Amino acid sequence: MTTATTAAAIRLQESPLSPDTATRRHRQPAGEPWFTTLRAGQTVRIVDLEGNQAVDVIFYAAGDNTEHYSATDTLLRQGGIYLTTGSVLVSNLGRAMLTLVADTCGRHDTLGGACAAESNTVRYALQKKFMHNCRDNYLLALQNADVGLGKRDLVPNINFFMNVPVTADGQLTFADGISAPGKYVELRAEIDVHMLVSNCPQLNNPCNAYHPTPVEFVIW
Repeated sequence: MTTATTAAAIRLQESPLSPDTATRRHRQPAGEPWFTTLRAGQTVRIVDLEGNQAVDVIFYAAGDNTEHYSATDTLLRQGGIYLTTGSVLVSNLGRAMLTLVADTCGRHDTLGGACAAESNTVRYALQKKFMHNCRDNYLLALQNADVGLGKRDLVPNINFFMNVPVTADGQLTFADGISAPGKYVELRAEIDVHMLVSNCPQLNNPCNAYHPTPVEFVIW
C-alpha cells in the first residue's frame, strides 16, 4: 500500500445553500455528543468553526437498527480511503445512505476510528484511561436517544476534518489537520438516517491542536 494508491483527489466544492434558509442550526459544544435524525432529501452542513476539530460520526438507517454506515463497503465502492465531494456513504446492506455534495476542506478520514478509554491507554499512557472520549460520548448519546441502539451497534466511524495519512508501509499517522476556521462539509441524506455525533474531546494528538472546539450543524 502506498500513499499514492490510497489517496483520493481533493475535490473542493462550495455549496449554493444559504444558512438563512435553513430549517435548523445547532451549535455543538467542544467535546460533547449529539444525536439527531435526517429525513431523505435533507442536507446537513457540518461547520468547523475554529479549525481542525475532528467530528466523529456514525449513521444508522432510521427504522432499521441493523443497517448502518459501513466503512468497508464505502471504501470498496469508491476505490479510496478518504472522503470528499462526490463520495457516497454506503450501508452494510449496500444502500447509498448519504452523498457528500459540497466540501471546502477536501479530505476526511475513514480509518482512524473513535478514541476510547482503551485506545487512550494503548496510544498514550495508562493514566489517560479515564479521559473524556468519543466511545463514551456515543454510548451516552444513544442512551439518551432511546431508539434501541446500544454498545453492540457501535461500528467504525467517519472522522470529518481529521487528517490521518497512511504511510508507504501501511501505517496510520495522526497529523496536523488540513482544515481551517469556517471550512465545512455538506451531506445529502438519500434515506432517512440517524446521525450519531461525538465532537471529539481528544487532547493527546495534534489533529485538533490539542484543543477541542465547537462545531455547527446546519440543516435544510
